[in-house]
Amino acid sequence: MQKSVTWLSLGVLGLIFVSWAYAQDIDKHAGCKYCGMDRKMFAHSRMLVVYDDGSELGACSLHCVAVDMAVHIDKFPKTIQVGDFNTKQLIDAEKAVWVLGGDKPGVMTKRAKWAFADKAAAESYIKANGGQLADFEAVIKAAYEDMYADTKMIRDRRKAKRMQQGG
Repeated sequence: MQKSVTWLSLGVLGLIFVSWAYAQDIDKHAGCKYCGMDRKMFAHSRMLVVYDDGSELGACSLHCVAVDMAVHIDKFPKTIQVGDFNTKQLIDAEKAVWVLGGDKPGVMTKRAKWAFADKAAAESYIKANGGQLADFEAVIKAAYEDMYADTKMIRDRRKAKRMQQGG
């Protein structure tokens, strides 16, 4: 009985710590620097990059991280984290199991790029939504390949929204 209470207490403390860490990331970088999207709303795709100079980027998606990395070519990422699609907890983007493509559009991109902490979760997603397993190198390359079409799509959507609002 004592062991059960101890394990339960440790579990609760772990959840509190994870919640605190989750809130810290979102509180520090509430909106994406490039598109202004609410990172809490897009916790499943958000990213946090810490550069070797100590600066940080909180972004809504891999698309916006790719923009930042292209603009800041002389800054070197020290760590790159991404929200796990299911748990929304930040995980190491370079060690994550990624799913490229599928039926669901991505965040700031037509071709989705979702990260998972484990292969089983990624395979489950693929079974339900399509796509293919990929590593970080493949998805960052895809983000650059998709950049023009994605940027055009975003501009067209924003233009249509402004016209609807009479502006």
